[in-house]
Amino acid sequence: MAGIRFALNHMAAPRMRLDEFFALAQKLGITEVEIRNDLTGNAILDGTPPASVKAAAESAGINIISINALQRFNEWTPAREAEAIQLADYARDCGARALVLVPKNDGTGRANGERQGNLRVALKALAPLLQSRGLIGLVEPLGFEICSLRLKSEAAEAIKAIGGQGVFRLVHDTFHHHLAGEADIFPDMTGLIHISGVSDRSVSVPDMRDSHRVLVDAADRLDNIGQIRAMMAAGYTGPLSFEPFSAEVHALASAEPALRASIDFIRSGVAKTAA
Repeated sequence: MAGIRFALNHMAAPRMRLDEFFALAQKLGITEVEIRNDLTGNAILDGTPPASVKAAAESAGINIISINALQRFNEWTPAREAEAIQLADYARDCGARALVLVPKNDGTGRANGERQGNLRVALKALAPLLQSRGLIGLVEPLGFEICSLRLKSEAAEAIKAIGGQGVFRLVHDTFHHHLAGEADIFPDMTGLIHISGVSDRSVSVPDMRDSHRVLVDAADRLDNIGQIRAMMAAGYTGPLSFEPFSAEVHALASAEPALRASIDFIRSGVAKTAA
């Protein structure tokens, strides 16, 4: 089994400026990061030119995996297309390799037939847009019951149906995979794994939300170790990107010790399982 490639999503330390975030990755021995377009006062929302982001990343020896994310991508409208073009241009110009694609998560577009049709329309439209800019589209199903795309199986089926295997990959999010209750893991179609844990014993699985997502430790209820082990045993060699949303994590005076502890826990846990 190959070694673990850890990555860092800016949501792991959202109060940090981009240069500080890159420096944090450096300290942790991480060379791959995801930047976001939903952090107030930070790139991309603060208007930082993509060339400046690219220069800062190159100076720090950092590779930008993705911009996270084009929201409601499976609701394809002229406004969504314009947003996709703007984000894809930014991704290309800042040196990012991919754009994360997040589906509608408001209870609409869930009907059988409707959701599959909407997904195919969006993927067909996005394919040439991404391909012409040298980008991969990372499709991220969300496990929430109200989501219009919960299952990786439906995403994989749609990607194959439009002949999009060369431009689209799946995101395996350990939190959303647990919530969706899906057995299949699709390692050969996966381009990125998002990792976070839930340690709160009082919340039921259907009631788990982003606010419960902490760093993975011994109290984890999502079986991150088992999920990671299964993916790696099946041949996945891509990055595992920390994506905790909990205010508890975001309030840490220093994210470095907590992230380092989680890295050590995951490495140890996967190694023990493999032994």
